[in-house]
Amino acid sequence: MALGFSVSAMSAELADGIKAVVHSNVITMAEVQMLSAQTADVLVRQYHNDPEALDRKIEETNARNLTNLIAQQLILHEFHTAGYNLPESVIDDEVSDKIRSKYGDRVHLTKTLQAEGLTFEKFRQRIREQFIIQALRQKTISSEVIVSPHKVEAYYLAHKDDFKLEDEIKLQVIVLKEAADSQGPSSEKRAEEILIKLRDGAKFTEMAAVYSEGSQKKSDWGWWELSKLSKGLGDLASVLKPGEYSKVLSRSAGEDYWMFQYENGQPTMGRHYVVDPATKKEKLAEERAFENPSAAASLPPAQEYYLMLVEDKRPAHFKSLGEMREQIERELILEERARLERQWIQRLQKKTFVRYF
Repeated sequence: MALGFSVSAMSAELADGIKAVVHSNVITMAEVQMLSAQTADVLVRQYHNDPEALDRKIEETNARNLTNLIAQQLILHEFHTAGYNLPESVIDDEVSDKIRSKYGDRVHLTKTLQAEGLTFEKFRQRIREQFIIQALRQKTISSEVIVSPHKVEAYYLAHKDDFKLEDEIKLQVIVLKEAADSQGPSSEKRAEEILIKLRDGAKFTEMAAVYSEGSQKKSDWGWWELSKLSKGLGDLASVLKPGEYSKVLSRSAGEDYWMFQYENGQPTMGRHYVVDPATKKEKLAEERAFENPSAAASLPPAQEYYLMLVEDKRPAHFKSLGEMREQIERELILEERARLERQWIQRLQKKTFVRYF
């Protein structure tokens, strides 16, 4: 009765901000939104052209975080009512570890808390609650969840399409940036010179270590599904045989771009790629053969130049059960722990006052 009175006595403005009450603890909309803030920023960028979908996704995020906050309060209530004891020295150690690992020292912590409008006591209380929640989860939900080989195999067979790999290609790539203010040879000329050295027997990795620019110093791109490469590179790589080099290639800037292929320093072929608005995937919009360099002069300038070596290829196939066993086991263990936790939270909710607003 006392709880019902305290909630009903709150002002209408405050009640509008309440999302739930667990025993005597109030969960506000502000707490939910604070938990959702980072995800909401991502969703705004992802769905800025679809307001209805954005509203739906944010609502789903808020609902999920409200459920998490309720679960945390149920666990904390269980700790207090079940008579558990937690020495304050344990929390002292946790606080010290957190300060050392995240803030470096007490001075930096104090400045951060002041900027966030928090007191040290509130900071300590958060760490205490986090420790309690984690400890009770570990105590209640056994970490020794066993997944049988039969269950792993059954999961593999039921989800086999998820383990399919499209045609793959193993690449090494040298990337040269086009610099408008460069005083030396053009990037295209440097690429032609590198190609000559490669054909004379120079090792691709050694050429990449000397010439490849930006984050591409390491030329070995490893295995790629052709569908995961940009379509411009993928189309040109797919026609090469294992052990073959590409000709000098270039790409213009942006999602609407041109790929060019060169011969003796002159562009001989250009392909125009765009993003299909229906599928959101790249597609080839146009292909041109250039009989003379001037034919390409009006097209977008190159931003990067490439040389590719196709080391190997392999056709579409399914990853084997042996390759996927550890990953499947981890996923099934996580699923089982999540199921056990849901059951535990449901039991706690049945014996605790919970009211939604």
